[in-house]
Amino acid sequence: MMRTCNGNPIGVCSWSLGSDVDVLAALKDRTGLDHIHLATGPALDDGGMFIDAIQEQGWIITATMVGFPQEDYSTLDAIRRTGGIAPDAEWPANKALFLRALDVTVALNVPYLTMHAGFIDHTDPSYTAKFYSRIRCLADACGEKGVMLLMETGQESAAELKDFMEEIDHSALGINFDPANMILYDKDAPVDAVRVLAPWIKHLHVKDAVRTTVSGEWGAEVPWGDGQVGPTAFLAALEEIGFDGAMAIEREAGDDRVADISLAVERLTAL
Repeated sequence: MMRTCNGNPIGVCSWSLGSDVDVLAALKDRTGLDHIHLATGPALDDGGMFIDAIQEQGWIITATMVGFPQEDYSTLDAIRRTGGIAPDAEWPANKALFLRALDVTVALNVPYLTMHAGFIDHTDPSYTAKFYSRIRCLADACGEKGVMLLMETGQESAAELKDFMEEIDHSALGINFDPANMILYDKDAPVDAVRVLAPWIKHLHVKDAVRTTVSGEWGAEVPWGDGQVGPTAFLAALEEIGFDGAMAIEREAGDDRVADISLAVERLTAL
């Protein structure tokens, strides 16, 4: 039976478990989850064996995800410099990688392709023009193939992202909302951000965190329900805005991710 919360399907991010098909199968058996946010990296590297295994296990793919090899998450400054589509030297290769991921998404008949686009920054006009141009280029490619590109939240405030979405005004561009990222990057309260970004939220991550006490440093990811997202208020806000997409549990820290993901399922279905 499909696991749901507020009537929305609950899934898992494949990369949370290293896209290990055996571990994903065990999680499926343990939790009853059957929806997945799928990293395209393994599918691009192994000639289709990863996708074959995912399909044989009966997963329903709610969205795909593409990451870029130059990204350095060691510090906030490092990811600001290396994140997403902004680095010039890597842009040609990253554009080609994105288009390959888009082809995988189309072949799987999946409606959304997600990514961390990089920082929105209006202080440098040349950077701003470049960033907007590249986003439009990728969104155009998605739109031509019936896919929506979803930018993930976190790197900027909700107001900044809202202004960006209104200005770029692209029908093939939406948001994958990650509440913990708002905290990890020391930005807005997630519940407030949901209301600001409501028109563009198509898919979301279930992830929790605690805010840093040292300016310029990362916050800390924690199991769902143990941090500062506030599950009850967050889920109420999603219901308020009429969110009807998939909720993919993401766990990128911790020593027992299967247990933490299972706990998140329990907590989501208990509310």
